[in-house]
Order: sequence, then C-alpha cells, then structure tokens
Amino acid sequence: MAKGAWNHIEDKELLQKFYSDGNNYWLGILLERYTMLLLGVCMKYLKDEEEAKDAVQQIFLKAILELQKYKVDFFKSWLYMVAKNQCLMKLRSKQFYASVEIADNIYSDESTGNHLMQHKENTLSLIEEGLQELNPEQKTCVTLFYLHKKSYQEIRDSTGFNLLQVKSFIQNGKRNLKILVEKKLKQTNG
Repeated sequence: MAKGAWNHIEDKELLQKFYSDGNNYWLGILLERYTMLLLGVCMKYLKDEEEAKDAVQQIFLKAILELQKYKVDFFKSWLYMVAKNQCLMKLRSKQFYASVEIADNIYSDESTGNHLMQHKENTLSLIEEGLQELNPEQKTCVTLFYLHKKSYQEIRDSTGFNLLQVKSFIQNGKRNLKILVEKKLKQTNG
C-alpha cells in the first residue's frame, strides 16, 4: 500500500503500529508527514538550506534510534523538541569552534601569547575547582551539557532527572559556577 494511503490515520495509531510490529515503514509515514515542519524549524535556527537538510536527515536517524528505545505519546511535539535540540547543539558546536579559532588567532601573537595563555589556564583551573564545589546534580548536568555536548533529552535519559530538573540544574549550576569563578578570581587578583 502506498504511504499516501495512510494519511487519514492519526500519529498515535501509526506509532502504535510501529511499537507493535517494529516495522520502520510506519515511522517512515510519520517522518514524511513532518518533513516540511522539520525543514522549517531547522531553517529558522540554522539559516542555511544545506545545513537544514543535513539536520533533518540527522533528526530522522535520531528519531528512528530513539523510538526503538523509548515510548513517545505525542509524536509531533516530541519530534519538534528533537529538531530544536539538534539545531541548538549544532549552533553550540559552531560557536565553540568559532571561539577556539578566535582564541587560536589571539594566542598566536607571541608578544601577548604567554600572558593570555597563562590567564586562560588559570581561568580553566578555577572553572574546574568551581565545578567540584557545585552540588552533585548541578555538577553532573553542567558537565554533560557543556563538556560532553549532551542534549537535555540525553541528560534526562542518562540521569533519570526529568526535563525541568535538567534545565534547572544546568541554569543554576552555570550561575553558581560563574559566581564561584568570579569570587576565586577576586581572591587571586585582590
């Protein structure tokens, strides 16, 4: 039967068919149904058609893998969150690489390089120390999010915290880490 023949069936029913027989055909119908939505979301964040198309393919793959492991009740909203997280992770990694390039350019200047490198190493040490002073939940979530580049969903899955807790631990952890580092900087410079 052609995929178009299933257009009248709701997402929930297609998901049930997938969960009952494990046939990716049902997922294909669902993903096809939301391809334009995903492309729109990716374009909104990435502002580049080729990158958006690549992201959609990655989202498809992630959806297929995740749905084999976890039960999802509201496919459209879940897929939207997967797309948003995928785009934000892509932007974050782009930002990270851009800042590394800028840092490399700055540090390549020999006259100021040694001083800046020492300052960078001191700051990294203070961040490491500050990270150790966070409560265990904040430390875990901040480490997974910023150092291991995990999405909220991945952190939720690996820690057992719910999404609200993950967001809260990351926000509070980031704020507390900043306060701790600034305090330590004042102590060393004061």
